[in-house]
Amino acid sequence: MTVTHYRAIHRHLFGDVYAWAGQLRTVRIAKGGNAFCYPENIAAELRRLFGWLRSERYLRDLPPAEFATKAAHFLAELNAVHPFREGNGRAQSALLAVLAAKAGHKLAFERLDPAAMLAAMIRSFQGDEKPLARQIAALMRGRRR
Repeated sequence: MTVTHYRAIHRHLFGDVYAWAGQLRTVRIAKGGNAFCYPENIAAELRRLFGWLRSERYLRDLPPAEFATKAAHFLAELNAVHPFREGNGRAQSALLAVLAAKAGHKLAFERLDPAAMLAAMIRSFQGDEKPLARQIAALMRGRRR
């Protein structure tokens, strides 16, 4: 799992919609008064983040609670980078599903509460990753493969 893989996911999801699908953004963006990673730092931040994931053995063979905690950290950091102009949330969800599957967990996205997940993502941007870990754990409950 690499930055190239993540970009390919975004391109697959949005290639029919955006000519720039899969390309790192070159403009500054913010939501709710919070600025995301400046475009000149995106590539380096993604290398750092995916390097951390590699050093954590892609979260393989972790019990569900530990997987949820570490996946929440990864997702929170990835969201703060926000490497694409649009479609970050959907690309993050797809990447999380792949990460979980490769780590031996299956996520039940049909149980996703979009409002609760959005609130958890906002809290993670403010430094509190616990609500996000709880959201991921709720998607995993009873779903070990």
